[in-house]
This record gives sequence, structure tokens and C-alpha cells, in this order.
Amino acid sequence: MEYIAVTKENLEKEHICCAISNNNDVQVSSKKAWLADRFDEGLVFLKSTERGKCFIEYIPAENAWVPIDADEYMYIDCLWVSGSFKGHGYSNDLLNACIADSKEKRKKGLCILAAAKKKPFLADPKFLNYKGFTVCDEADNGIQLWYLPFVSDAQRPCFRQCAKHPHIEEKGYVLYYTSQCPFNGKYVPILEETAKENGIPFHAIHITSKEEAQNAPTPVTNYALFFDGEYITNEQMNDKKFLKLVNG
Repeated sequence: MEYIAVTKENLEKEHICCAISNNNDVQVSSKKAWLADRFDEGLVFLKSTERGKCFIEYIPAENAWVPIDADEYMYIDCLWVSGSFKGHGYSNDLLNACIADSKEKRKKGLCILAAAKKKPFLADPKFLNYKGFTVCDEADNGIQLWYLPFVSDAQRPCFRQCAKHPHIEEKGYVLYYTSQCPFNGKYVPILEETAKENGIPFHAIHITSKEEAQNAPTPVTNYALFFDGEYITNEQMNDKKFLKLVNG
């Protein structure tokens, strides 16, 4: 398998794996706009040269859009290998490339979000465990922070207090989201319209800066749905899934 890094120079012509379409698609345009602003902050997007979901995206933890304290670590936004790409060792390739790059940049280790049992759009805990990662912190909603230290005296990363106990005061359905996930560009407006048509109290909060993300009331910031103050899920929803959730 051959891999290529998406950069500011080739961003417009390269596909971004998780949203394979043309640049006029709102999913692609929103994601590429988000990426364009992150490259100067050290973000790396390494992907297969073949079209499909086979990539890793990571960034120095101090610039990560999650509420963690992980000085001198590299944070993995997403490691996604799916479909026909699974079972060929490509996840190992991508992670090993991230490890080598992070060590060259003198990082103390890696960290990534997961859960005790695999959740949609989060890392697979079985794979992380196999690769030597361990849990270093856990929020009340079961979202875990895993880490792989490179040095023995590396301080353990941790969630900030705002994310340790996910809870908000606002009633109804409240969605925190970023443009890091391209699917949000399409499906958040659909949820807003569905809620309006069905008289469902719904408020979407678009996180648009690193500072907002790092102080969010949830460990998962690219998609976190609350109801009457309590965290529900990080799984992106279309109108049918949302109505099914609301109607029980």
C-alpha cells in the first residue's frame, strides 16, 4: 500500500477518505476548510493513495480540539481503516508512521479517545491494547483517554475537569459539534430541520475554535448529543435515527 500526506499544497486535489465526493459537497468543503486551518498547528493527515477509508489524522495535543491536558504528546484525531482495506495490516502501517513521526518530533507519547467497548467513530480498544496503549483517564460517560508513552517518566495525559463529568444545564436536545467530522456538514442541518418540523426542542452548538473545544463539557467534541443535561451519544445521526431516539 502506498500512502500520501495531505497538505496545504495538495488539499484541493486530494480526497479526504471519510467523505469521498467533489469539493462542492458541503461535507468535503467543511472538512477541508477545517483542515486548512490546522496544518500550521502541526496536523498530519496520512492516507492511502487509493480512494477509500484508510487514513490517520493526528496533531500536537496542545492544539487538539478536545478537553485534555497532554503536554508534549501527539493526539490522534482519527485512525480509520474500513471496508476492503481491513485485514491487511494498514492500521499498523498508519499507526507506526505516526509513532515514528511523533518520536522524530520529540513527543513523549500518543493519546487517543476510545471506550471499554467499541463505540462508533472512536478507536477500537482491542487494537489499542494490542499496540500497547493503556487507559490513563475516564469520564463519567464511559469515554476513555488511552495513551502510549515513549519514555518511562512521561506524565499521564488526563481529561480536563469540564469533561470529566459531562453535564449541561440546558434542557431538551443539545448537540455540540465541530467541522472536524465532514458528516456534520450534511447531517446537522437535517437534524435541525427534523426537530423544527416535529416540535422537538433542539439546539446545535457549533464549536469553531480550539479554545472552545478544549473547554467543552464533553470529552468528545466533534459530535456530542445531550438530552435534558445528560450526555447520550457521540454517534452521528440522520433524521430517521434521531426520530427513533426521540420516540424511544
